[in-house]
Amino acid sequence: MITQEFAVARRLSELPPYLFVEIDRKRREAVARGVDVISLSIGDPDIPTPAPIIRALARAAREPANHRYPESEGLDRFREAVADWYRRRFGVELSPRSEVLTLIGAKEGIGHLPLALVDPGDVVLIPDPAYPVYRAGTIFAGGEPYEMPLRRENKFLPDLNAIPNAIRERARLMFINYPNNPTGAVAPLEFYREVVDFATRYNIVVAQDNTYSEISFDGYRPPSFLEAPGAKDVGIEFHSLSKTFNMTGWRIAFAVGRADVVEALRKIKSNLDSGAFQAVQDAGITALSMAEEISARNSKIYQRRRDVLIGGLRKVGLSVEAPRATFYVWPRVPAGFDSASFVSTLIERAGIVCTPGNGFGKEGEGYVRFALTADVSRLREALARLASALA
Repeated sequence: MITQEFAVARRLSELPPYLFVEIDRKRREAVARGVDVISLSIGDPDIPTPAPIIRALARAAREPANHRYPESEGLDRFREAVADWYRRRFGVELSPRSEVLTLIGAKEGIGHLPLALVDPGDVVLIPDPAYPVYRAGTIFAGGEPYEMPLRRENKFLPDLNAIPNAIRERARLMFINYPNNPTGAVAPLEFYREVVDFATRYNIVVAQDNTYSEISFDGYRPPSFLEAPGAKDVGIEFHSLSKTFNMTGWRIAFAVGRADVVEALRKIKSNLDSGAFQAVQDAGITALSMAEEISARNSKIYQRRRDVLIGGLRKVGLSVEAPRATFYVWPRVPAGFDSASFVSTLIERAGIVCTPGNGFGKEGEGYVRFALTADVSRLREALARLASALA
């Protein structure tokens, strides 16, 4: 039997291999060799989901009404809980009906947003290094990615003045992400004011990914983009329950901000998905009601881990700054390595899996990302192995 050849869509050929799939393949190969692997690569919390949230899900899952198709925009009561949390946490007022949209995880919403806003040939401003979905969503919509370099000398903030005028005029959408994945950098409110001014001048929609705002250290409290005057006139902000509440597998998040952008995203979603399971939304209401308590507890755990890892990395000679937020650490690789070779060396010699910086974009070359998603004892073991591997 002759199997006829077929070609996948050209857009797939424009995508780099999805970073975490490649890392997981290497991890599985090491496990198959019998290696006791310490995985510090993927941002997947190891801390259990708090019990009250699980109990809320169990109660809601017993309700027959929750087994039917949900509304595409999400339950009114969940969106009201989101608006209440934004008021408490950031002092930002939102209309639950027009300025809040329930998502099946922030990744889903971010990936769908360019379909709502970008026509083929439009430019999308994307940070580099960055979460890969910003680029993927742009490519799927037929947009043209334009990278905004994030460099240590500029505190990993994009230089908006360096964007050429021809690109500014063609730009339709700008992604920003603070606290930042992968660098762990944070942005002051003054930067958000600059972004609002820039977006207003060139009629660009801003999409701020605020997924990590509730994991912060040393008393620092990251702001919301929507706290900047005029921000709600130019863009939206994504937030997720995944990292804040240790709910990555639950797939529940939200987008908030400019009403017509929220509505455009809702239209895309109503045609492509059937909404988030209502019982998970009910559990999300419980989570948001406990946000301050859970955030404080988790941040304390991650700060302890951060301090252990930073101290150990510096001891073996790696240059690294202590992040004020996120659960990521972003050290430079040692002399004689690039990002990929250092990651391979750690897997082969030490059984440690981390993420090569260039997987997030060309500006990530020369760095690796460690996730603080293992307990202190495993971090100490990883550091001991690292010291031996580099001796």
